[in-house]
Amino acid sequence: MANDTLIDILEANRDVERAIHYLEGEHDRRTVPYGTLYQNALGILGHLQAAGATPGDKMIIFLNSNQHFIEGFWGALAGGVIPVPLAVGISDEHRHKLLRIARKLGNPLLYTDRRNLERIGAFAATVGESETFARLEQRAVLIENLGDLSRLGTPVRPRAEDTAFIQFSSGSTSLPKGVVLTHGNVVANLRGATAGARFCAEDVSLSWMPLTHDMGLIGKHIFMFANRIENHLMPTELFIRRPLLWPKFASDVRATILSSPNFGYRHFLKVLDGRQLEGVDLSSVRLIFNGAEPISVALCDEFMDHMAPYGLARSAMFPVYGLAEATLAVTFPAPGTIYTHQCFNRHQLNPGTPAGITTADSPEALPLMNVGRAIPGTSVQIAAMDGGAVADGAVGRILIRGANVTHGYFEDPVANERAIDAEGWLDTGDLGVICNGDLYVTGRAKEIIFVNGQNYFPHDLEGIAQQADGLELGKVVAAGCRPADAEGDELTFFVLHRGTLEEFLPIAQEITRLVNEHAGLEVAHVVPVKRIPKTTSGKIQRVALEQAFVAGEFAEDLRALSELRNRQHSHRDAGGSLEVTILAICAEALAGKSVELDDNLFEIGASSLTLIQIHEEIDRQFPGAIDLTELFDYPTVAQLAAHLETKVGRT
Repeated sequence: MANDTLIDILEANRDVERAIHYLEGEHDRRTVPYGTLYQNALGILGHLQAAGATPGDKMIIFLNSNQHFIEGFWGALAGGVIPVPLAVGISDEHRHKLLRIARKLGNPLLYTDRRNLERIGAFAATVGESETFARLEQRAVLIENLGDLSRLGTPVRPRAEDTAFIQFSSGSTSLPKGVVLTHGNVVANLRGATAGARFCAEDVSLSWMPLTHDMGLIGKHIFMFANRIENHLMPTELFIRRPLLWPKFASDVRATILSSPNFGYRHFLKVLDGRQLEGVDLSSVRLIFNGAEPISVALCDEFMDHMAPYGLARSAMFPVYGLAEATLAVTFPAPGTIYTHQCFNRHQLNPGTPAGITTADSPEALPLMNVGRAIPGTSVQIAAMDGGAVADGAVGRILIRGANVTHGYFEDPVANERAIDAEGWLDTGDLGVICNGDLYVTGRAKEIIFVNGQNYFPHDLEGIAQQADGLELGKVVAAGCRPADAEGDELTFFVLHRGTLEEFLPIAQEITRLVNEHAGLEVAHVVPVKRIPKTTSGKIQRVALEQAFVAGEFAEDLRALSELRNRQHSHRDAGGSLEVTILAICAEALAGKSVELDDNLFEIGASSLTLIQIHEEIDRQFPGAIDLTELFDYPTVAQLAAHLETKVGRT
């Protein structure tokens, strides 16, 4: 592969007979040949340059549309403008994150649409960020104003060491950290991943992963585009609303490459729920990338068992390890082999000591997925907590080095000094062990909570929870707890409380509502604790709380809280057909939870994924009647039904 920059790749592909296919719905497909992508990108560059964009400028991309995103991304790259992809989301925290990043970037352009611009402006006014928004608005390029793309911009020839784009950590809000990736980083990882996965032009790719995520943008778009692979993109929201379309599309296009993190498999299986998939044949699939969050062995087994009748080979499951700092990929298993795992003693995974291996039937067994070996061009080593060497088979920090590894974070010298040593080894913040040459990720050294394929800093979520009455800094701790029977981390809050459980229940409900409403995340547990363990220097010992939770120390209080909640649950019968309908929709989406007419959906665990499902079904029965964001304004069944009545004129 002779191309050294992304622009070399864009230009080399303009005459290739391949296309990107945007699958917007079951019967809504739009095809853009590679040559058209090149023309559209340069046409957009013309508009960016007319708006004053110059090489080195940063440009936030804040769009829902996959096609507009990709063409704007390549248009910026072609002019030496540095794209900064950000997720639109549905919560205030996504808009707040954009404003924080805009201030950090200085004076960026904003590539968006009118509706999102108006929402950012309205939100900025409520949080005292009007000045930041005013600067953004001055440099906003709206897709509605692009119109004619026939006047092409003037491309800029980048060097391999020039910054290509900046990936801000997913989920992070209050202190966003931007991973700076050069053209050379991306191309180096492209070459290593291509060799490791054996990509070829005969492959066919299908992805629902968001383009604001490194697996979606780099793995499922850039790598596919560079290898001249027929590429099919399904909106993430469409997958959330109708996950059963994923295997149908894969069957229709004869996909060979798919991908999903844990939460995607879990969401798909929940909706599948014993249904049969008609006319689905997945025998063409050779790789399903599984990464972006800790990999559940049990969930992989369940998914592959369910899909075996549709021709999906067990060897297709492809568990991998990667991170944005590596551009994307770090380790792959050998393609075509059946995934394997090892059972470790969960109490013998302490950093610096040999990992304890046990049998699957042991009560101490923690099954961890084998994520393979370093791809070509990338080096991996396990280091002690103090940076020294560890013995073979011992647990330690996972360090990486290679041409694909970032040189640092955007304007953050402190983080750079902590993460990258003098020899160029980058500390991933993850803990792992190498057994027989293969990597197993055992945990996290840095305090990050993985939820739905994204990572969240605990202090961000604690800041939201602390808005509850009576809570102060240091009295609430967010953590990701994984009980023995769980498939992934469960978002758990530990709250310092020395009163009664009756007094604690409204606090727990308020925390659940706030975090659901502002961050779009489902809170699994809110736990009262008599003390919050801290180090001698005052640092919260989250791991101690997580271990106590997994050991069952809080089980009795949680059981009593559940009983108390059920006793206090108010019940009244639905008063009209709309209340009956909305109640049934919400109850189905929140399966396993009791839903009453006057319950606040955020207080009982309506995550952003659940809200999308609720809105999808309401929109199916009452097309165009309400917008997804209106669920935040009318968060109970009764309120939502009353609001809907004003739109459809029935009770």
